[in-house]
Amino acid sequence: MEDLSLHILDIVQNSISAMAETIRIAVMEDDTNDRLTVLVEDNGRGMTEETVKKALDPFYTTRTSRRVGLGLSLLGAAAEFCGGSLIINSQPGKGTSIEVWFPMSNIDRPPLGNMTDTIITLIVCNPDIDFIYEHSTPGGKFVFDTRLVRREVQDIPLGEPDILEWIRSYLSEGLNEIRGGA
Repeated sequence: MEDLSLHILDIVQNSISAMAETIRIAVMEDDTNDRLTVLVEDNGRGMTEETVKKALDPFYTTRTSRRVGLGLSLLGAAAEFCGGSLIINSQPGKGTSIEVWFPMSNIDRPPLGNMTDTIITLIVCNPDIDFIYEHSTPGGKFVFDTRLVRREVQDIPLGEPDILEWIRSYLSEGLNEIRGGA
């Protein structure tokens, strides 16, 4: 995968398959410690310790539509190649968290990619799931939570064009602000 936002889509798909109702995506850009961290947490069905051990095996998948599960193994390999790592924590019945980090300055680190499009895609394709997106940089912290948007728009679906356009604008402006207008 070309960038981390595509890996995030893949990880979130795993959360959705695990029946998660709420998924938190956190991106932390820490220049001081030369660290880019991505965290995806869900309240899905979770995994046993045995399944967690298998999750990084490219020839293991719980999906019936294919025989390999390359997403986590590719992401873990990309992190390790750059000197980072991937950690999975999960408990049956409670959910799963996947944390991956990369040295920010490593020339081989995949770019983050377009997080606005990633979040929009997740909302459009999964209208009944709540997404919390947090992004921090040295310039500040930005938080987007579909639960708050739902409260404001009440019975209007988040996939309505006007609502999506507002969400896209809100995400773009918030991310620009914490990046110093870049």
